[in-house]
Amino acid sequence: MTLKQTQITDIGLNLTNERFDKDRKESLQRGLEVGVHRHIITGTTLATSQSALELALDDALPCERYATAGFHPHNASENNPASWQQLSGLWQHPKVVAIGETGLDFNRNFSTPKQQLDSFELHLQAAVALQLPLFLHERDAQDEFLELVSHYRCGFNKAVVHCFTGTQAFLVKLIELDLHIGITGWICDERRGEHLRSAVKLIPNDRLMLETDSPYLLPKDMRPKPKSSRNEPAYLPYILQRVAHYRVQDTQELAQQTEATVNDFFEIGQD
Repeated sequence: MTLKQTQITDIGLNLTNERFDKDRKESLQRGLEVGVHRHIITGTTLATSQSALELALDDALPCERYATAGFHPHNASENNPASWQQLSGLWQHPKVVAIGETGLDFNRNFSTPKQQLDSFELHLQAAVALQLPLFLHERDAQDEFLELVSHYRCGFNKAVVHCFTGTQAFLVKLIELDLHIGITGWICDERRGEHLRSAVKLIPNDRLMLETDSPYLLPKDMRPKPKSSRNEPAYLPYILQRVAHYRVQDTQELAQQTEATVNDFFEIGQD
């Protein structure tokens, strides 16, 4: 589908991933042609956060681009005083609009739970000090995640739980904490995403944002099925369409609402 009147923003794009190396510019252009005019490029390590900022500043690329900077819980073991100091410098750049990706992931524990908890707490403290939004990740760590976020909630300004895949009960608790929610093509998975189809109705209009999480999470119910398993920005309008369907909402109305929410959350697009 093409959004002729309303443009939309992909708030979670892993544009630094090597799967975009051969056609990074072309991928953004394909998205732009269907209305995806702006991207928040995700940083997950010191190196990818630096690269995300470089891509946000690259005038050779189409679209409006911003970056996040942080240590993903998988990479929490890389968070040491030297790397943290370098990462902290990135948050001073106006193109870096959020702290993260950070959070907890006890599903595979590529970094130990303690390393993840320590790293996450540092990010939360930075958000309190700098009043930058948080870009959060959670898998199989609901109790510990809620405990830390709740402890710091009165101090930080805004946070989005990106690529939300949790239960309805967990979603309600996040909304009660006045957090934003990012929805991906996970909702298009007939098996894993079924529970999201009813839960997504509970997200307030001004708390919902959309993302591809490219190159991951290709929407599984797209027809015709894309030849490549790689997700890309051009598929965000399809995710928008499916979310609107499950929320029983007009697609253009939802596009306008999410765009306004993005502008407010990241404090961009307000000139």
